[in-house]
Amino acid sequence: MEIDVGEDIDDETARAIATAVAEHLGRSVEVVTDGERIADAGEGDWNDAGTVMTDREEQLRGEIEDILSGGPERGHEKIETLGKAFVRDRLDMVFDTIEYEDGTFARHNDDDDLAADGLLTGIGKIDGRRVAFTANDYTVKAGSLGTEGVEKVIRIEERAMDLEIPMLRLIDSTGARLDAAEREPGDTHMGRYHGGKMFYNQCRLSGQVPQIGVLYGPDIAGSAYTPVFCDYLIMVDGISGMAIASPRIVEAMTGEQVDMQALGGPDVHATESGSADLVVEDERAAAQKARELLSYLPQNYAEKPPESASKPPMKNPKSLDSVIPEAPNRGYDVHETIDRLVDRESFFELMPRFAPELVTGLARIDGQPMGIVANQPKHISGAIFPDSADKGAGFVWTCDAYNIPLIYLCDTPGFMIGSQVEREGVLRKGRKFIYATANAQVPKFCVITRKAYGAGIYAMCGPAFGADATLALPSAEISVMGPDAAVHALFGEQIAGMDGEAREQFVESAKEQFEEYVDIEAQASNMEVDELVPAGDLREQLEARLAAFATKRRSERPRHHGTVLF
Repeated sequence: MEIDVGEDIDDETARAIATAVAEHLGRSVEVVTDGERIADAGEGDWNDAGTVMTDREEQLRGEIEDILSGGPERGHEKIETLGKAFVRDRLDMVFDTIEYEDGTFARHNDDDDLAADGLLTGIGKIDGRRVAFTANDYTVKAGSLGTEGVEKVIRIEERAMDLEIPMLRLIDSTGARLDAAEREPGDTHMGRYHGGKMFYNQCRLSGQVPQIGVLYGPDIAGSAYTPVFCDYLIMVDGISGMAIASPRIVEAMTGEQVDMQALGGPDVHATESGSADLVVEDERAAAQKARELLSYLPQNYAEKPPESASKPPMKNPKSLDSVIPEAPNRGYDVHETIDRLVDRESFFELMPRFAPELVTGLARIDGQPMGIVANQPKHISGAIFPDSADKGAGFVWTCDAYNIPLIYLCDTPGFMIGSQVEREGVLRKGRKFIYATANAQVPKFCVITRKAYGAGIYAMCGPAFGADATLALPSAEISVMGPDAAVHALFGEQIAGMDGEAREQFVESAKEQFEEYVDIEAQASNMEVDELVPAGDLREQLEARLAAFATKRRSERPRHHGTVLF
């Protein structure tokens, strides 16, 4: 419909006329003057100019705007002093868009300083994928958890379960808010629908949807379980930390004097506890790593990880054999191998500073995501220690939960021996690694690049542990133990009675005889491996086998679950 107003009017008035008439008639309207269209409305093309804003809506919008600005001025001054980003700026770094939030008005009638009760929850999009989130607002009582904040966490966790979408937790909290006003007499954190429900839900989400945590501040007491229950944890250097009690409480209860960084800072959790997967230099790097990590993960346990365009490796795969030394005990960097197998710049290493004798990370081959488990010969010959067994077990178990195929690069003398590792639980932690490998049902491939001694080959998915293929390079050696250990095990007493040159000659002769029994061509002839592969062909072999096993099915097991816990 066309309306000729017959005289010059301003654009705002013309749009208001078009909107009012279109609403009244229920059809599109054009406003013209002297035959020239100056405004239109209708058929979904409504605009702000024609909006009728009531006083109550205007008041509500004003209140929302105040809440979105966060806590009081002193809270904003605090984050500026600490060098932290405001929580909404933080969300903008991570998400492409925020689709909606819940609980904006939580605690609004109680205290003007408790904007959204200090916690933001909702659903946003990253690279077109819906992701649920929680994000503490440090400008509100240092991000502490209040009663309605806890309720918001519980609800968004339940939404993530129902929708089967990943959970991203942007954690910047000093723990539970201990103000007396936070609870009625007799209330505790462990009630059926109180704080404990958050952790219960988080446990139930485990293995159902990916959970990524980013830690921006010191997280103390029970709330510190939130980051460690995530599948992956990124810590921001200089400002983050987590511990079961604050330095002040530690000193009061134990007498130990320690600061937050020494107690539970990024260095502690990246190198000693193994609780942090990555430490990054700043918040922008944290956002980028969170987005990048998500790109390897599916929406939930039932879906496959997203594929991307294939890229050639960073280094020539045809030169792989040249980087693997012939001497079994000579060190080299396994990253040189990985760089020749995976797509360029696709290796996303996890826990690089914890138990470095085992390298774990996500990568792509021909665009398909996979997990890499690799012994690191340049670090204590790639022997498996209690910590590296723990690291490997957790990585394998998580990959299996989210349908990420596994490639093992085996070059290990086996599990470390000695009284120290026995006290550290090498058997108990070693069984976890072996158990995880045995029970993983994703496509899994073992590549014996050099030495595979002892029970190390069990943890590294040898032929008996469900490998969909065991491939060996010409440099491979498969044995119960290395030649030095074998000779001393077989001839220890005899060697002890010798000295000088006679002893050396006997040992060398015995080692030569032993090595005849670890000839990889003879073992391939006996089908102890599925294929003996020229090193330069390994990437092509893995591409073909990954493609072939893309339709591998999982099978139900006649049990509730195993008894080895991770």
